[in-house]
Amino acid sequence: MKDFLSRLGQMALVLFGISVLVFAVFFATPGADPTARIAGRGASPQVMARVRAEYGFDRPLPVQYARMMGKLFVSRDLTSFVDHGEKVVPEVMQAAPVTLSLVMWAAFFWVVGSVGIGLAAAVLADSWVDRLLMALGLIGLSMPVFWLGEVVNLMSQSRIHDTWLFRWVPPLGYVPFSESPWGWAKALLLPSLTLAVSFIGLYSRVLRAELLAAMSEDSIRTARAKGAGPMRVWLGHGLRLSWLSYISLFGLDFAQLLGGGALLTEVVFALPGVGRLTYQGLNALDLPLIMATVMYAAVFVVLTNALIDVVYVLLDPRVAEGRHGR
Repeated sequence: MKDFLSRLGQMALVLFGISVLVFAVFFATPGADPTARIAGRGASPQVMARVRAEYGFDRPLPVQYARMMGKLFVSRDLTSFVDHGEKVVPEVMQAAPVTLSLVMWAAFFWVVGSVGIGLAAAVLADSWVDRLLMALGLIGLSMPVFWLGEVVNLMSQSRIHDTWLFRWVPPLGYVPFSESPWGWAKALLLPSLTLAVSFIGLYSRVLRAELLAAMSEDSIRTARAKGAGPMRVWLGHGLRLSWLSYISLFGLDFAQLLGGGALLTEVVFALPGVGRLTYQGLNALDLPLIMATVMYAAVFVVLTNALIDVVYVLLDPRVAEGRHGR
């Protein structure tokens, strides 16, 4: 319980620090009038006066910060005047399932792909298969996701859409799971594969290096001396010793994708997720929307890191013992 409360306090402190930083950058920059930024270009004096009164921009900074956080997390009525009075928090909540679906699919592909390729490359280290797999991984890592997405769209939506290979591909956009599970899966398959390609390249290289390093561990030599077969050594002992760095990296990437890192993929495939919402906010200089998406990203990054810490302890109890100085 003590550890849980301590962790909860650390998370709250981090979120508070991020919220202060974001507020200071967007609304407390010297020489800039936040009222004009929120009201948008060409706003009437009446709208400017309403924004100033509603956000308390004629009051001290701590009051402005408190009002902003209250609108964001308590009343959730933070309003986008650029978008004709649209409430931004419901917009973000509506976009979140789209991003979550996309990232979950992509994570599935990149974990399965990278473990398969990384394991095969490590087992066949220094062979032509190893070199071929690593070269393919490097190519996947080098391809920009927006370029790959446009190529995929060009092939699947226009030139050869009517062939047997891509006839099943639906038009660009998102289909909610509640509306059609099969349509949901089809709409997300190519975007998630596109998003996963570079991660497969990176993670397979990381896992190969970790597995080869693990093979020189004393525990592996002991397992071999006790008669463990190659499959048990690689899958049972090797993967277990290599998981920690892999999961650490996975947690950071997964969190940043959930927080809007999949922006380019969502824009290219017309998916109405948080990344695309952020893109629209940046284009229109819609500060309330940008602030809401940034805070949403921060919450997910902090929560995911806390979850990764729990996974660490489950995979290797020595991590928890180390924290207690045992």
